[in-house]
This record gives sequence, C-alpha cells and structure tokens, in this order.
Amino acid sequence: MSLKFTRRFRIRYYECDAHRHFADANYLRYMQEAAFDASADVGYDEDKYLKLGSFWLIRETEISYYISLRSNDLVDVVTWVDDFRRVRSRRIYEFRLIPTNKLAGKAVTDWAYLDRKTGRPKEIPDEMVEAFLEGGEEIRSKPRARFPKIITPPMEAYIIHRKVEWRDIDSAQHVNNAVYLAYFEDCGIQVAKEYGWEMKRMQAMGIGIIGRKHHVLYRQPAFLDDELEIATWLTNFQESTVIRHYILKRLSDNEIIGQSNSVYALIDLNSRKLTNFPATFRQDFKANTSCE
Repeated sequence: MSLKFTRRFRIRYYECDAHRHFADANYLRYMQEAAFDASADVGYDEDKYLKLGSFWLIRETEISYYISLRSNDLVDVVTWVDDFRRVRSRRIYEFRLIPTNKLAGKAVTDWAYLDRKTGRPKEIPDEMVEAFLEGGEEIRSKPRARFPKIITPPMEAYIIHRKVEWRDIDSAQHVNNAVYLAYFEDCGIQVAKEYGWEMKRMQAMGIGIIGRKHHVLYRQPAFLDDELEIATWLTNFQESTVIRHYILKRLSDNEIIGQSNSVYALIDLNSRKLTNFPATFRQDFKANTSCE
C-alpha cells in the first residue's frame, strides 16, 4: 500500500477571505506543500528531481469542502499516492481538523511527470514507484474518468480579461495551479456584481456564497504577461447550490488553457448553515444560465 504522509498547518489570518473562511485557493497551496514534503520524505526532494532532469506538474484537481476552516485552526493534511501510470500519478489528500480529527475537506490531484528540458512527459522510473510504496505493493493504472465535456454556454456568458502578473508566477516559471482557481473565484465575484449581487448587498441580507467543490483541468501553462480571457456561466440551480463553469483562454492563440466546474452554496452568515437562493437571485441570473 502507499505510504501516508502528514503535514500540519496553522491557518493564518491573511489566508482567509472576506467571510473569515480559509480561502479555497489556499487549500491547493497546502496540498502542494504537503505533496512536496511527502516526496522529499521518501528521498525525492527538489535537488533529486534536478539531478534527474524532471519535475511534476499538476494536470487536474478535484476538491470538496466539508467544514469551513478559520484563522488559527490547526489542520493536518494527510496525503498518499493513489496510483502510478506510465507518466502520471494520482495523489489523495485529506484535511483533518485538530484536535477533533473531523474531515474538513478531501481532494485528488493528477500529476504528470515531465522532462525538465523539453517539458514533454517522461516515464516514471520503477525505483521511484517503489520508494512511494510500503512493502512494494503494485498500485499502477487505476481507471480515470474523463473531465466532463464543456457545457454549451448561454448567449450571455460573462467574460473578463486579465494579464498574468509577476505575483502569479511560481518557481517553475509559470502561473501556479492555485492561481488558476483564484482567477476563477475573482471572476465569480465580478459576475455576481454585474448581475446585481455584489458583496455588500449579500452581506446586508446576511447571506454569502461559498465554494463546496471545484474540479479544475489545467490544459496548458500560462506565463508572465500572457493576456487571458475568462468566460463563465451557471447550470443546475438547486435550492441552495449551483454550478458555475469557467473557461480560461490565452488570447494570443485563442487556446483553452484551463477550465473548472465549481459547485457553490448559499449560506446564512450568522448560522453558517445552507439557505435557499432568493427567487430574485435565480431570475437575475437567468440570462447567464445554460439550459443544457
């Protein structure tokens, strides 16, 4: 079986959002740190990968949030390898609230193993696979579901443009995977304002929208000064949840470089419990909602 690794974090004030919740994108940053440490713990640290001329790049992330984490909370990120394929590996993460050990969130990332010079996929060495396993058990080639096909957008898909800034770039010289999610969240705030549901209005009503699940596909990297376009629209309105779709394009070649299907929920800010969307909310977003 796969070796489990645990990294403990204390949630910092500046990592929380306007609802005083640990920001969605920061879960991905903690996952990345835990994965790096787990790899180093079995002998594959950054120096080792430099010698091998290889590195790992996240291809896909799926994360669900069960308990909202707050400033100063202690959380254990427990992580392990779920499988190895020829050039890819899937890693599982659990967020455990300390001291109750309650499951605050769970995630999976699909990592691709790449050649550092060419950026092309590279076969994972057998000795690396063995290093991550306990007792040498084989955990290769579990089946994977395809990322859902793009839902046809409505006529009024909301679109924003932004430029990749220096602060978005990580040590691999491209936009960090967590920043993609931050881009999508920012777009979500802007589209809400466009349709009359800005933060101040919702706060005055004692309600707020929070992420419950994100499924993100990273198709291509984005680089410093790239001009980007984000399109977004809604589907699947339920009493207290809705799915918001995001498509991220690079304007220089019109290539889709990322996308996300994100489930959001409406909560009562006082009780922190789910509450139903007002009828006017659904009506106001009708033009931005796909019927597919």
